[in-house]
Amino acid sequence: MDRRKFARIAGAGLASSSLTEAIAAAQVATNPARQSAKPATPSRKGLMKVGTQHGDSNEILRVLAGFGVNHICSRLPSERLDEHWSVEGLSRLRDRVESFGLTLDTVPLPMSSNYITKAELPNILLGKSPERDREIDDVCQMIRNASRAGVPTLKYNLTLIGVVRTESTPGRGGAEYSTFVYDKAKQEPPLTEAGPVDADKYWERITYFLERVVPVAAEYKVRLACHPQDPGMPRGRGFRGIETVLGSVEGLKRFVSIKESPYHGLNFCQGTVAEMLQKPGQEIFDVIRYFGSRKKIFNVHFRNIRGGFLNFQETFIDDGDVDMLKAMRVYKEVGFDGMMMPDHVPKISGDANSYQGFAFAFGYIKALIAAVAAES
Repeated sequence: MDRRKFARIAGAGLASSSLTEAIAAAQVATNPARQSAKPATPSRKGLMKVGTQHGDSNEILRVLAGFGVNHICSRLPSERLDEHWSVEGLSRLRDRVESFGLTLDTVPLPMSSNYITKAELPNILLGKSPERDREIDDVCQMIRNASRAGVPTLKYNLTLIGVVRTESTPGRGGAEYSTFVYDKAKQEPPLTEAGPVDADKYWERITYFLERVVPVAAEYKVRLACHPQDPGMPRGRGFRGIETVLGSVEGLKRFVSIKESPYHGLNFCQGTVAEMLQKPGQEIFDVIRYFGSRKKIFNVHFRNIRGGFLNFQETFIDDGDVDMLKAMRVYKEVGFDGMMMPDHVPKISGDANSYQGFAFAFGYIKALIAAVAAES
């Protein structure tokens, strides 16, 4: 399907008022206990915004503007510190996004969720000096340039093994659900090119990075949003010789405390964090409260899962174990005011690029934001 067809198909039915009513009615109908349940009492007004990390081509920006998805994370400007990362290059990007009536909320650093051999700046996590010092110097300059260009947030990952999944499994309506089952994951060869990396070694490399970049981010008032490791792996066993220290809630708590700053926090992937939990449908809300009340959630990947730690499926936003309306109320409760972004979506027949899947998620998120905003 081309993008024009995407716009025609997905644009229908995104009026938030009618969709809000439909979702609210469905929530009550499928769970009678909610009929008498009171919503969480907000401590302050939340100003969540539907956002996206879809890209920043003119065609995509035009469609997003039509959907009312007014805040975006751009694509990666460049894998290296070059003219695209200059103040002028970033300013041109921001100006072009704003010309569509949108806000450039976030730009990704060249520290993606790639396997280590495909990492843009591999030596930061390989701990190889002096190469890592040069790479960190480049990141610091990217932070300075982003500030001067009016970019408020940069997101990044600190992973060696990338995003690990096993074979997809069938979901609602025959859709393909991305799936992970630890016992079925092939650990071949037994070590990555990084060699064995235990928890102490991993934390040393993370701390070395944060000690250098967080003071620059604080000086230039640019928020650094780190994505958790996806998925978490069992402590002491890890995956292919790597301990995923940012793959647990306790690890994320330690991470945000290493260098205390309002500019050091999380690209809070609710789906990934849910994957860390034994009972995400019960536990995720207090995790949101913990990080949200401390202002460590800078943006949210708002997706749902079925299952839990070491065995899960990534579902449609309304088909998982987490009550997403309740989750949205908790973000409001803690005063979160950033982007709520769809992240991964299931694959459905005839939707090769997942355009329809993302449009469904955009509409659902817009409706939930409208629903909690209307609650007193």
